[in-house]
Amino acid sequence: MVHTYSGYENKVKMNLEKRVETMGMEDKIFRVMVPEDEETEIKDGKKKVVKKKFFPGYVLAEMIMTDDSWYVVRNTPGVTGFVGSSGSGSKPTSLLPDEVETVLKRMGVAEPVIQLDFDLKENVRVTDGPFSDFTGTIEHIDADKQKVKVHVNMFGRETPVELDFSQIQKL
Repeated sequence: MVHTYSGYENKVKMNLEKRVETMGMEDKIFRVMVPEDEETEIKDGKKKVVKKKFFPGYVLAEMIMTDDSWYVVRNTPGVTGFVGSSGSGSKPTSLLPDEVETVLKRMGVAEPVIQLDFDLKENVRVTDGPFSDFTGTIEHIDADKQKVKVHVNMFGRETPVELDFSQIQKL
């Protein structure tokens, strides 16, 4: 995690990406991101989606830490240092994988993968959504989209409903 002057996060991202390209560091510095998420604001009666930084003054850099890559990032205009380094000459501490995953999920970059241990024709209970507490039978599983088609009994008839893996549980 790179510390920047507040308000210069996007400029630092651009500068760093240019430096990576011009200095041939693509094999050491892979991805540079400004942690933001979208919020809906209402101004003058109109909805507007705006991006808000949830770590103002910080930029994420996915990189292999070497003397060269550290030098490139550290000497990018607008960078004041790394999080976890105690001085201008010390190497930073990396974020833990679960910390990175949390930030990426919040940004909408990485979606959680839910492991499926359901089978076709298995009876399940719907746990979330408008069909919550209904029971049904799995008729189709789409592992790529993490969706299942469940036939639920509504008003005396079998009705197909498409649900996320996270919305069902075994009976």
